[in-house]
Amino acid sequence: MTTFDLSPLHRFTVGFDSMGRLLDNISRLDDTATNYPPYNIEKLNEDEYSVVLALAGFSESEIDIMLEDNTLKVSGRKEETKEDKNREYVYKGIANRSFERTFELAGHIKVENAELKDGMLKISLKREIPEHMKPRKIAINENLKIGKKAS
Repeated sequence: MTTFDLSPLHRFTVGFDSMGRLLDNISRLDDTATNYPPYNIEKLNEDEYSVVLALAGFSESEIDIMLEDNTLKVSGRKEETKEDKNREYVYKGIANRSFERTFELAGHIKVENAELKDGMLKISLKREIPEHMKPRKIAINENLKIGKKAS
């Protein structure tokens, strides 16, 4: 019997997500996927999350954040300047390359804001369940008896 380990998929979802969406994402994942830029997903409380990406060297104008349906896409494009082209490196370990990261958001997750500070991009998310979907208590009417018509 073949079993599939779906635990790597959980890091790409934020909030409560359905198993169907996780299985749909399998086709998007492959071994050639890059791990740049590194990121954290934090659960602040029951309804608030944050996605934090380490983007040292990127300015606000070089970063795009797009939300389409339930997919949050963060991309960055670092243009090589004339000064960079003329520079001779003995060792180049700082990754200033273009990137694209996508995160599947669960239903009712809203993007609150994004902030770039000290090379860290923080995207604040909040789960907002509509009133008609929230659990509510139903009172039992004592006047109605099962099997008898109300008069």
